[in-house]
Amino acid sequence: MHESRADIEALQQVLDKSYAGAGAHLLSIHTPERRLPADQVAERLSGMCLLALATATADGRPLVGPVDGVFYRGAFHFGSSGDSVRFRHIRARPHVSATHLPGEELAVTVHGLAIPVDVRAAANAGFRQALLEVYVPRYGEEWEQFLDSGPLYARIDAERMFAFAITAA
Repeated sequence: MHESRADIEALQQVLDKSYAGAGAHLLSIHTPERRLPADQVAERLSGMCLLALATATADGRPLVGPVDGVFYRGAFHFGSSGDSVRFRHIRARPHVSATHLPGEELAVTVHGLAIPVDVRAAANAGFRQALLEVYVPRYGEEWEQFLDSGPLYARIDAERMFAFAITAA
């Protein structure tokens, strides 16, 4: 977990505001005992979390595709190629939605803005280190060279977020 106390408090505010504005159907499923508080969201989203990420075409059609998600400092981050359709959409229309759904027992959905993150900038050294902790054990030391030469990353600044677990405390 890389979240500070302030990160957890800010995440809890987003969750509370999201549920306060949610519709009756969602609330009938995401009952209070099934909602994850911010600290449990951060605990459950360690390492790489596969996301289904939705962007929009110029004519408003949604496109969904899988991306590696890394939850860091209370927000999902993801990467893709700079010349991908995904990043072309994001440059033009930064609103995205993403869901981490490893199974029926857990679902975390976020709607917000995709904000570019430069993994080479000193200000993002903590995020860069988090990426290295996830990917170097999987792919070896050469993955750091790939990181420096390849993918673009973005953070999803949540406007709404919902976190559901069958076994929530």
